[in-house]
Amino acid sequence: MYSVKNNLKFILPSLIGIFIFIFPIKNEAGEITVPVAYIANKILEFIGLFGENAISYIVASIMVISALLSLLFTYVVKSDNALLNQLFKQSIGWIIVRVLGAVFGVFVLFNIGPIQITSEDTGGTVFYDLLPTLFAVFLIAGFLLPLLLNYGLLEFVGTLFRKFMRPVFTLPGRSTVDNLASWVGDGTIGVLLTSKQYEAGFYTKREATVIATMFSVVSITFTIVILDYLNMLNYFVPFYATVIFSGIVCAVVLPRIPPLSKIDDTYYVENNEYSEHIPEGETSFSWGYKQALEKAEGADGALGVVKDGYKTVLDMWIAVLPVVMAVGTLGTVLAEFTPIFSIIGAPFVPILETIGIPDAKAVSETLFIGFTDMFLPTLVIGSEVSEMARFIVGALSITQLLYLSEVGGVILGSKIPLGVGKMFVIFLMRTAISLPIIISVALLLF
Repeated sequence: MYSVKNNLKFILPSLIGIFIFIFPIKNEAGEITVPVAYIANKILEFIGLFGENAISYIVASIMVISALLSLLFTYVVKSDNALLNQLFKQSIGWIIVRVLGAVFGVFVLFNIGPIQITSEDTGGTVFYDLLPTLFAVFLIAGFLLPLLLNYGLLEFVGTLFRKFMRPVFTLPGRSTVDNLASWVGDGTIGVLLTSKQYEAGFYTKREATVIATMFSVVSITFTIVILDYLNMLNYFVPFYATVIFSGIVCAVVLPRIPPLSKIDDTYYVENNEYSEHIPEGETSFSWGYKQALEKAEGADGALGVVKDGYKTVLDMWIAVLPVVMAVGTLGTVLAEFTPIFSIIGAPFVPILETIGIPDAKAVSETLFIGFTDMFLPTLVIGSEVSEMARFIVGALSITQLLYLSEVGGVILGSKIPLGVGKMFVIFLMRTAISLPIIISVALLLF
């Protein structure tokens, strides 16, 4: 029999975690957001009190420290400190990425080096628009994610939703919380949560990869930003319904075919303590609740959460920020300064014209450019083309999901086993499944 104290130890932190990461609120401007993003913005506002570029210097310093100490602890100094080795002892490939990220950051900050790197459409966008937000979100999420992870919420939800998530999406029930955190909150938070669960042995390689590539969707807020830029806010309901439906179809189909279906169902570490199997005589609710109370009973207090939290924050700052800077900048350079994406999209012009899509050439040029940055397709298509073209490009840019300058970069910087090549293949497959759905809806609407 569990005490009132133990029940509260499960219920209160879990409710606070749901509120912080998932519950939608309105900010002072009346925009829909979630508390974690609201708090992150307040942190950035506070840092801004120390100077307009204070956060830029902080982010650049972190990337320079990441690069220099990675070189030092990998090739010069041999340390017995587990945390230092985890943070800085890296393979040659990751060291190159960290050095590139630091160099690009310094170039942009001091406006030196090639314009291709420092342009506000390439490195400038990543450095000034994205990295400060990631810095603040990682800071908050690193310390507060234990509210979702450590006090029984995932055990309860996992048991409750196992019968739905496993047959529909081939995923454990506890992934429901990751997916909600992405859809309602932000894709990067979902990736961080998924990575932590993978490292703890709750997800297999395949499950972690499926969750990261199928559910790390941009927030509702960003959807509104896209529609506002395209002058199509009056189409929000059919637009977002199309995005949700396309995303669900992708999440049902893609995990069942290669390359996702071929990823090993093996664990990062073995975790034999947790099972979503329901014993005879128990209901999903009763067994899930018992599992949650057991988890809460063994959870650390506030001091333990802070101790684990700072390690998580450091890991995300040191590992992810340089990756996002390096990969995001290189991707946007390809998009802005080379014709590669226009060339790739050219064969689709006659197909789109045959279907009856207006501005087919403009649409074709955006089909694959979204792999580099989530906002680029919207910027490229602009608001001067037809409403149908804008609808298709806007909806596709969200359902494609894997952007190197944000979610893709965070995945690459995490422990989730997914490289750029396989990520691009999944991106293409998401595009192939989503595009016919979006075009069909657009033809009905317009």
